[in-house]
Amino acid sequence: MDRPNDSQLPPPPEEQNDQQPIQVVPPTYRTLYLILYNFVSASLWSVILGRVLLITTLFGYSSVHFGVADFTRWTQTLAALEILHAAVGLVRAPIMTTVMQVASRFLLVWLIAYCFPATVSRSPAYTSMLLAWSVTEVVRYSYFAVNLAYGGVPFWLTWVRYNAFFVLYPLGIGSAYVLFTHMMAQRKKVMRSLREKKDV
Repeated sequence: MDRPNDSQLPPPPEEQNDQQPIQVVPPTYRTLYLILYNFVSASLWSVILGRVLLITTLFGYSSVHFGVADFTRWTQTLAALEILHAAVGLVRAPIMTTVMQVASRFLLVWLIAYCFPATVSRSPAYTSMLLAWSVTEVVRYSYFAVNLAYGGVPFWLTWVRYNAFFVLYPLGIGSAYVLFTHMMAQRKKVMRSLREKKDV
């Protein structure tokens, strides 16, 4: 009995001898490093996402800064490696774009959230910014890790990677803008107070 050409059954033994064996190419150290880097980054941002959701649910948004700020700051600092990755050609990313993206986040975690904790903790914008960042980064780093490890990405992950930004990007940018304007208002208040003390 003849099998149809599209049958899922294995070919008869005489046909198997004509086929070339599949060669498995071991991953390079570069690929292994990038898989590890992306896996670790996705895991760290997953922890931030979980902590933000848990703290917000149990204690409210005003407790989020004190519960995750240090962990977020150091997790974001790890992203400085992405500048190095782009600079040495480990990844195909434009160096200036990478520098601008990492620097903007550094501004928020090191100069605003770190220097003005009381101002940041009073604003729900810090919580919404971390939610936007953490979901974005979990998806992004997971996408890269899966793609490098398996040579492809499931449809759903690709869809989320390229569509979630419609919601997450405006949320992240809007939250950062609110934090920045709060910081500028705080700066103005401090500078006015210093001038008044100087005039006395």
